Amino acid sequence: MVKTPARGWREPYGGCAVHVEAGTEFQATTAQVCGLFPFVAGSGSPAIGTPIGRHQLFGEVVCLDPLAWLRAGLVTNPGVFVLGQPGTGKSTLVKRLIVGAIASGSTALILGDTKPDYTMLVEHVGGQVIRVGRGLDRINPLDAGPLGAVRTQRGAGAERTRWELRGRRLSLLMALCTLIREAPVGNAEEVILGRAIDLLDERLAAPTVPDVLAVLEEGPEALRSAARTDDPERYRERVSNLVFTLELLCTGSLAGVFDGPTTRPIDLTAPAVSVDISRVGAAGDKLLTAAMLCTWAYGFAMVDGTTGHSYMAVMDELWRALRGAPGLVEYADSLTRLNRAKGMASIMITHSLADLEALPTEEDRAKARGFIDRSAITVLAGLPPRELARVSEITRLTGPEQELVASWSAPDSWQPGVRHPGRGKYLIKTGDRLGIPVELALVGVEHELYDTDQAIR
Repeated sequence: MVKTPARGWREPYGGCAVHVEAGTEFQATTAQVCGLFPFVAGSGSPAIGTPIGRHQLFGEVVCLDPLAWLRAGLVTNPGVFVLGQPGTGKSTLVKRLIVGAIASGSTALILGDTKPDYTMLVEHVGGQVIRVGRGLDRINPLDAGPLGAVRTQRGAGAERTRWELRGRRLSLLMALCTLIREAPVGNAEEVILGRAIDLLDERLAAPTVPDVLAVLEEGPEALRSAARTDDPERYRERVSNLVFTLELLCTGSLAGVFDGPTTRPIDLTAPAVSVDISRVGAAGDKLLTAAMLCTWAYGFAMVDGTTGHSYMAVMDELWRALRGAPGLVEYADSLTRLNRAKGMASIMITHSLADLEALPTEEDRAKARGFIDRSAITVLAGLPPRELARVSEITRLTGPEQELVASWSAPDSWQPGVRHPGRGKYLIKTGDRLGIPVELALVGVEHELYDTDQAIR
């Protein structure tokens, strides 16, 4: 029996069809075509932004860019929270987003690279790498960058900027003091610190921590008034704890890193900037936490002084900046909230919500959960079921979504060399929309630039 070819016989009058037209597509509601509903696919994935992989169910290309999604009205803010176990490819996804942001004209800012994971990529694209540490680059946590020029300006806008700058500097100083003494700063000390910042703003464009210490020890009339005493001895008693705390910032475990002028300012004309604090991390968690907070404050201050440009800020290892001492979450929250620059996306990365739940007080834990709650986009890599239950309390997940992400959390065999099932797989959630399961595949030089396991091998 001879079977007719699919396009007909290739001979005269054989009915050969070189071109086969596509079938007619119809669209209708499920109420109109309810009998066909099982065969109807959902809406397509976003095609706006950086291509990050293919949809795991439909195979179509999925794109992600928080700024592009915000401009298109897909999300309400350009915040991204990335959550996943180590080794599942969180930094790989973020690096792809960084490259896409640079290609679209934005500047990527890695504010505190702790390992470092991003140095090779930033150098490859011709960006700037600032290496913070003793004997290396130094950051002045009170450096306002371009905003420092407002001290000589007049007008309502300049006055608002001065108050915002004052709040940023005060929050950062209080965070560092809280970290050093492992206890909150008192109300009276906060008032005195604020008045000291006001005095230094009149004298200097970029005051440093030693400048704050010097003016406290000087004890001018304005500070004695803030301390509610005219007696110099009584004043010294009231500021003694604060003086010793600031002295430790200058001479203790943090000495040589944040106690002087910025030696290498951030270059906002570079396509990407990475502040490498891996050398600081070798000196202990307390110094690393201080480095992350100072880097955030300095980076946001630099961006606030510019207009007409978009930025993507990456804050990796978020949990390490919050666990240093009770109350640090409040200061970290205020530092990030004080960033009012238009056109700036933020990407926060951590391993587990359990890291945030381990904070000492319920108030700290509630504020830490707010970081993910305020991010319009949540990206989940491989996570165990218990972790997904925590996430679902903040970002609602359906049963199938939880099962899918949980299936990426651990290999199903003990065979060595088997690829981790969650490597390069992510679920993108925005609000109450169904999540988008996507799988990222590396191409070309990405295999080398995005590899975070080179040191292990």
